[in-house]
Amino acid sequence: MKETTVHSFIELQNEIFSDTWNDKLMRYRDNRVYRGMGNAKWTMEPALNRACPHNLGLEQQMLRSFRKYGYADLQGISSFWQTAALAQQFGLPTRLLDWSYSPLVAAHFATEAIDLYGEDGVIWCADVDRINEHLPAALRERLIERNTSIFTMDMLDKIGSNYEVLNTISRAPYAFFFEPASTVNRIANQYALFSLTTDPAIAITSLPALQGCFSRIIIPKEIKLEIRDKLDYINISERMIYPGLDGIAKWITRRYANLGPTYNKTRLE
Repeated sequence: MKETTVHSFIELQNEIFSDTWNDKLMRYRDNRVYRGMGNAKWTMEPALNRACPHNLGLEQQMLRSFRKYGYADLQGISSFWQTAALAQQFGLPTRLLDWSYSPLVAAHFATEAIDLYGEDGVIWCADVDRINEHLPAALRERLIERNTSIFTMDMLDKIGSNYEVLNTISRAPYAFFFEPASTVNRIANQYALFSLTTDPAIAITSLPALQGCFSRIIIPKEIKLEIRDKLDYINISERMIYPGLDGIAKWITRRYANLGPTYNKTRLE
């Protein structure tokens, strides 16, 4: 797996926009999506596997409870896939992994947690087109018919109304990305999409066929605060990522934390 370490905000920009020029379109375009994590040592294990390692089958019961007790906020949403996406966005442990089309939004998530500034962060980069090459033929053809690389909620609704239907398409585990409808602002603002594997016990990066589909950008702990502060200047912060009072409170808490003397001290040496 390709892994690159950056040493400044400028290096980060150069790295994330490298190889994005499309000669055919004469524009900057690529087929990658991004996931930021505050600790580069963390695995790509979904929250479901951390919360319920004793019984991954509890995911269905948790989704049912989410729909039942969240009924007032979920009225009008009949799609299983949209419900699963919203559950993931609001913190329910699911098999889904959050990704973004924006590498700088991913950089936000890699530098958001102030209790992790003593750890290197990471941005995972996934080559969606290469991952799709390993889809079952029936699903790959659906993407080709729609001239897209990412499944929409409507496309998945036509395939089936639960995770189990995916196993009827292929017994061998596989992975794909899907984009939910932007029914809440945080999905739109995060430029969000999700990945899943049909076997929740297997992380997407552990599927043997996909080993060459990922790369990593390491953000050393020494430059985390620089990256974080400069992201604020271009309006990529909790205020945008989590629209509402909770996002404002998160942003204010981090903004006024006394982080400089501890994490920028190397700049004085």
